Amino acid sequence: MLTRARWGTFLTFALAGLLIGVWVARMPALAAKFGTSEGEIGIVVLVWGLGAIVAMQALRGLMAWAGSRAVLRAALPLTSLSLAAVALVPGYGGLLAAVVLFGMAFGVTDIAMNAQGSVVERAYRRSVMSGMHAGWCVGAVGGGVFGVATAAAGLGFTATLLIAALLSLPAGVALGRTYLPDPPRPAASGGGRARRRLPAAVYLIGVLGFLAFMTEGSIADWSGLLLHEEMGASEAVAAAGYPVFELAMLLGRLVGDRVRMRVGTRRLLTGAGIGTALGMTVVVLAPGPGVAIAGFFVTGLVVCTIVPTTISLAGTAAPDRPAAAVAQVGAMGYGGLLLGPVVVGFLGELTSLRVGVGAVVLLALVIAAGAHFGRIDSAADAAAPVDAAPADGVDAAPADLAVPEEPADGPVQGDPDDTRPEPIVV
Repeated sequence: MLTRARWGTFLTFALAGLLIGVWVARMPALAAKFGTSEGEIGIVVLVWGLGAIVAMQALRGLMAWAGSRAVLRAALPLTSLSLAAVALVPGYGGLLAAVVLFGMAFGVTDIAMNAQGSVVERAYRRSVMSGMHAGWCVGAVGGGVFGVATAAAGLGFTATLLIAALLSLPAGVALGRTYLPDPPRPAASGGGRARRRLPAAVYLIGVLGFLAFMTEGSIADWSGLLLHEEMGASEAVAAAGYPVFELAMLLGRLVGDRVRMRVGTRRLLTGAGIGTALGMTVVVLAPGPGVAIAGFFVTGLVVCTIVPTTISLAGTAAPDRPAAAVAQVGAMGYGGLLLGPVVVGFLGELTSLRVGVGAVVLLALVIAAGAHFGRIDSAADAAAPVDAAPADGVDAAPADLAVPEEPADGPVQGDPDDTRPEPIVV
């Protein structure tokens, strides 16, 4: 049932975002528990990201063989269990080992839920991926609120993460019943090496994902310091920069599918890149924190569509192995997520933080140019199967967060591969 699968995947994104939101919000409590320095916390974050990237890349073949549904059913509960392990380890060495496992479990969950989102999108025969990623924003905000609430209640790092893990574990198991089976892989022709090779379009899409993740990661990690140190904002005002950015991301993703279906993929990505460059130019040139925060809001509204769109394109660029393609693009994206803040910090050390953050403007312009001249949407569409297009007689208007009811006749009972499109309420 498409409605159940769509809601299940949306809630999976939300649950994953909640776990990360709690983890990030209680990072100061982690430092207090282990008595770590800022550099040691940086190592914790680094090994988490490296674990995620290694798992994404290493398990690409498993994703192609087992499919997103089977992998996600195992990976989402394992993410909760690994978060509990992070909460319970007694020393810094054990913390690093547990964080690596947490990063690996989350990395597999991330690529599997994006691949499942691609399966649902192909079943709908229209763009719904941006709405799925809106679920991530909802979860991340909820996780942050949960972290703030537990801190205000006097709960420490261990108790907070244990509560989040124990509550999310049964939810993750229950969501496994909502996922759609991956479409059967067509018989491959040619040698084994040819069968393993992904289309060049996947790597081109991955480059855009890499740049988009670099952009988002740089804003997330440096927005507060830019507002506080460069623009003289108080700590309270400086802390508002990232939540405002995330709120704008959520709002933009709720309508992102609608915009994509109306203007087309290439125009959406090109416009998002240009809009991101303009928004970050406002941030960099802002005379004070108020204008800069407004620039972050504008940036969030437009940059939010780039990552979901690249994931969606990856699923169509290799229609015989969509899960493997999503895993490849996801791994490249996470590489950008790790590298972006480092590049901004290095440039800020050499010059100023305004200049360092200003590198995001160049990244956004490269995204716009790559989308416009690379014609990535055409490359992906050329590889997509015929049934990825809207069905005859079905309006191609995009889906928003309001999920439709099943048709009166409903899908054929006992046929799990029924993927007839449903009318979308917009």
